[in-house]
Amino acid sequence: MMTNPTGRITQGQFSFLPELSDDEIRLQIEYGLKKGYAWSVEYTDDPHPRNTYWEMYGMPMFDLQDAAGVMVELAQCRQTFPQHYIRLMAFDSTRGVESITMSFIVNRPSKEPGFGLARQEWHNRTMRYTVHSYATDKPEGERY
Repeated sequence: MMTNPTGRITQGQFSFLPELSDDEIRLQIEYGLKKGYAWSVEYTDDPHPRNTYWEMYGMPMFDLQDAAGVMVELAQCRQTFPQHYIRLMAFDSTRGVESITMSFIVNRPSKEPGFGLARQEWHNRTMRYTVHSYATDKPEGERY
């Protein structure tokens, strides 16, 4: 059984590791660029596991060859949305479609409210479970 003693949102790569420094983030971006991946910066204030479509900050950087460009975009997103979740995503277009090959969180709000598990009893002793994000108890824009 896996546990998450820190209570942090764990989505994407490196989610069970300590926060990546900017130098470590830059190294991951350089790795992706060497593989020919295009990078994108996304943010959200609703990190529910089924919320896979986060807001894009700027356009995907398809022709970028230097990690500094992604880091500038990330710094601007952090400045604009300091209390949001921000992730970097790398896309591989070698098969003719944009497939996500890397995804990891690079910014978190100072307080992560977490999730609750609601159980509902159903017919024939069946149990149904629903994951509820405490962040969505407040309206969008007031969550963090």
